[in-house]
Amino acid sequence: MPFKLMRAGALALAMAATPALANDEAVKAMEEYLDFVDYGGATIFPEQIPKEDWKKFHVIDARDKDQYAREHIPGAVNLEWRQALARRSSIPKDQPVLIYCNTGTLSAQAGFALRVAGYDNVRILQGGYAEWKSKGGFDAAARASAPAKH
Repeated sequence: MPFKLMRAGALALAMAATPALANDEAVKAMEEYLDFVDYGGATIFPEQIPKEDWKKFHVIDARDKDQYAREHIPGAVNLEWRQALARRSSIPKDQPVLIYCNTGTLSAQAGFALRVAGYDNVRILQGGYAEWKSKGGFDAAARASAPAKH
């Protein structure tokens, strides 16, 4: 499924799940963002992050506290996706931010909201925690670039 279609679907779900409070200013901000955002909407795959680069990110687990308590990416802070804008003052603007959920859907909504709010340093972990774990966690980049074993 193309990224633009997935992003549009996520936005539609977000808007359907909230009361009809949209105002012209908010809609205009979203239009402007969508007109100029790079293809992929700031998504990044686990294998694009070398193991040594993980420490450069402020990593946000956007899942609920119970999921976070069960397991999470080491070093991640828990900030439920719905609270991203309300608690944005806790999110740094001077370092890369990586946000994830289980599969990437809810973190994409939070990331979209933050980017519209001016956080151009936010990246969404494509595939979320599930894909990070299945691709080898912090070793995903090394695994992806390792020669095939025959």
